[in-house]
Amino acid sequence: QVQLVESGGGLVQAGGSLRLSCAASGTIVSSNAMGWYRQAPGKQREWVALFTTSGSTNYADSVKGRFTISRDNANNTVYLQMNSPKPEDTAVYYCREFRYNTWGQGTQVTVSS
Repeated sequence: QVQLVESGGGLVQAGGSLRLSCAASGTIVSSNAMGWYRQAPGKQREWVALFTTSGSTNYADSVKGRFTISRDNANNTVYLQMNSPKPEDTAVYYCREFRYNTWGQGTQVTVSS
């Protein structure tokens, strides 16, 4: 079983930067696919970035070139570095672990213009 806890959300100005963290506990191995999703008010949850089981990364077109996913396997933590965020990036951001299909509780990110 896996537990995920996100942190690092908050209010950021457009063009600034913010780093989200996802601390995992339980049975986590470095090859587990993990990713970040987000859900804006009135919209469906959407995929943002992920690590595949082979360790490669993929990004949604809307964040490509601005956001970077990384992981610290020693500390079972996955990060999402958000550079140059835009107001349309405002959402609750969720961490997901794919092997056990586990989600974190989410962290709110608000980008002001």
